[in-house]
Amino acid sequence: MIAKTTIQLPEKVLQKHFGYSTFRPQQLEVITHVLEGNDTVVLMPTGGGKSICFQVPALILPGVTVVISPLIALMKDQVQSLEANGIKAAFFNSTLSETEEHVILDRLNKGEIKLLYVSPERLYTPRFFELLQQINISLFAIDEAHCISSWGHHFRPEYRKLSALKKQFPAIPVIALTATADRAVRTDIGEMLQLQQPKYFISSFDRPNLSLAVLPGQKKYQQIVQIIRRNRDESGIIYCSSRNATEKLAEKLQKAGFKAEAYHAGLNADERSSIQDKFIQDRIHIICATVAFGMGIDKPDVRYVIHHNMPGNIESYYQEIGRAGRDGLPAETVLFYSYRDVQTHLTFIEELPDDKYQQIQRTKLEQMQKYAEGQICRRKILLSYFSEAPGDDCNNCDVCQNPPKYFDGTVPAQMALSAIIRTGQRAGITTLVDILKGSMSPMVRQLGFNHIKTFGAGREYTAFDWQLFIQQFIQQGIIELDYKDHYNLKTTEISNDILFNKSTIKLVSSETVRERLDEQKKQNTAFKTVTSVVNESLFEHLRKLRKEIAEQLGKPAFVIFSDASLKDMSGKAPTSIDEFLEVSGVGEHKARQFAAPFLKAINEYTSGKTQGNAYTESWELFQQGLTVEQIAIKRRIHETTVYSHLSTVIGKGIPIDIHNLVDQYEINMVKGAVAQLGNNQPIKTYFEHLERQVSFGKVRLIFTWLEAQ
Repeated sequence: MIAKTTIQLPEKVLQKHFGYSTFRPQQLEVITHVLEGNDTVVLMPTGGGKSICFQVPALILPGVTVVISPLIALMKDQVQSLEANGIKAAFFNSTLSETEEHVILDRLNKGEIKLLYVSPERLYTPRFFELLQQINISLFAIDEAHCISSWGHHFRPEYRKLSALKKQFPAIPVIALTATADRAVRTDIGEMLQLQQPKYFISSFDRPNLSLAVLPGQKKYQQIVQIIRRNRDESGIIYCSSRNATEKLAEKLQKAGFKAEAYHAGLNADERSSIQDKFIQDRIHIICATVAFGMGIDKPDVRYVIHHNMPGNIESYYQEIGRAGRDGLPAETVLFYSYRDVQTHLTFIEELPDDKYQQIQRTKLEQMQKYAEGQICRRKILLSYFSEAPGDDCNNCDVCQNPPKYFDGTVPAQMALSAIIRTGQRAGITTLVDILKGSMSPMVRQLGFNHIKTFGAGREYTAFDWQLFIQQFIQQGIIELDYKDHYNLKTTEISNDILFNKSTIKLVSSETVRERLDEQKKQNTAFKTVTSVVNESLFEHLRKLRKEIAEQLGKPAFVIFSDASLKDMSGKAPTSIDEFLEVSGVGEHKARQFAAPFLKAINEYTSGKTQGNAYTESWELFQQGLTVEQIAIKRRIHETTVYSHLSTVIGKGIPIDIHNLVDQYEINMVKGAVAQLGNNQPIKTYFEHLERQVSFGKVRLIFTWLEAQ
């Protein structure tokens, strides 16, 4: 447990080592809970910042944080990224030689490692487990924690052994993390790891930067080429169902002039590693892969993910599309769907040896199929699957962009909810349809459901109608399918609002569904993409510099800076170290390493573009009466840069009345900071002293104005 005096430490660690000024939602709460010595379960979507939740505590706590992960490729990528930020990290798995293992163990004994990534198989080798008992461990982090549950989509028997951690190290806190877990899997994680009163942190599964689309499975290749062309020279992953399909598609794309490679388990380890490295380093842009690829790829700038075939469950689908847009920038996801995919998965499921596991996977496949055939906002379907209240339509999926006709479905929903409640929430989908239709099925008679008040209340609708309605109720989060309780339907938090007329819902009729499916076969859905307001020309200039530096250092380009950082950099166009540190994703270590070449490149570009001093155009626009915000939009630069330009003008002896730019309260705050700290500190020192209550650009402007006075 950390002392209260270090309450601000997580923010400082985040800024210093990772270059971010603020945490994402729930990250700080998780970190604080972990630092207090508590067991924790974290559910955050791919790209939501799970790693920060244990990496920041690892840098604050005195000993070693041991990270257990099944993803060997991810270990390598994460360690490389941590080292690029000046953090002592290492991995211990089957890819190491005996000599390399000795080096890692020696570093551990000397206290030279803060984060150690290890596979579950290596964790329990006698030699390694004995070493763990000798070193100072502060925290265990279990990544991909859903692997412990047979209700999950990637059950791994070796994960069940991790329950021994609490027996062997009862005083050491455990943080278990996953991006994909429904309600049943969440319960298993806490119970099977034997965590002590764990707190569950469940972030929103919403990834609004991802567009979602399902297209008919005809003419896939032509449609794939269209997607690649509108994302030219950007990274993309195309998931195929077989090795043969990956090779054929990659060869076809290569002949068409695209930089593509196939990736599958049939390649040897060196070949797979080489292809991964080329993809990470942007020497190839497209990976045609089986689902084995990407499990451990920490590449933030994947701009599209295409599913050549439908996955067998929503968890896999969600995890795979989550590899797009991890930098927070717009990205595209496309699923090609045909019923042949359903039949293929059913064949695999029938070969599973365990009947119970067969039923679990069959139900999950049905939910995936319903998503692909869905006629309501696809984001709503995804969020409801993970028990998250979906909210409004997303307007960034194919259904929202080409909506079907709806009708008021509040009364049918009330009928269904009333029936579910009167059965004691003991009815599955088929039984509920029988109750509403008034059908005397054996299950209805056996449980006496023919005597409840709502028996036969929905005779006006067909059984097909009710099947369709109930699926939409599930997709909208109005009712929930409980896997652990014989797949019975349960009410949710939204149910009461529907029952008591506090809210209404809309449904798609069966006629509309049939019409829409016919239309889907005839035409492709158009996509809308969101573009960021950045200086695209400068962004490309900085990308070239990043590539040169990455090649010189033999590292992936995104380890230097992500695309999101470069876009922010191109918009802000920093001119000093202080301003460079304000770029998203730039910490102190990276600033020391890379500020000089990037600042030089920005200065050269800006000077050449404006044919004069960088501040001149901003000053001229200000004289014309434009506000700082208007200047920033017109010049496609950040407001901080405009303030910097006006500060330069003041520094050159040209008087500016800053009272038109800042208020007196802000001036007084900066005056107070200067009085306390002296007038010879970097601008960032005053900015941090004021706890960021005054923007960095305004602090610079006021400080320069005060000096000129």
